[in-house]
Amino acid sequence: MANVRRIKKGEPGFGRKKFVAKGTYKGKPYTVRFGDPDMEIRRDDPERRKNFRSRHNCDDPGPPNKARYWSCRLWSKKPVSEIAD
Repeated sequence: MANVRRIKKGEPGFGRKKFVAKGTYKGKPYTVRFGDPDMEIRRDDPERRKNFRSRHNCDDPGPPNKARYWSCRLWSKKPVSEIAD
């Protein structure tokens, strides 16, 4: 499974993206940077979570080397602290 964490100052994507996921998929390494750094994740509101997950088709998020997969995981009911470092 991939390692997901917030992007730190000085790293590529800082100020443009919020999270980075690194891992391997089908034997190939990947790096995915995703999330708007200026937006608050309001996933604690059940109605907002339901709308986000339906809008992004989170029932079938696709492969883990895509940003949609990781966004859908962060918008699940599991706390972000358990998903991202």
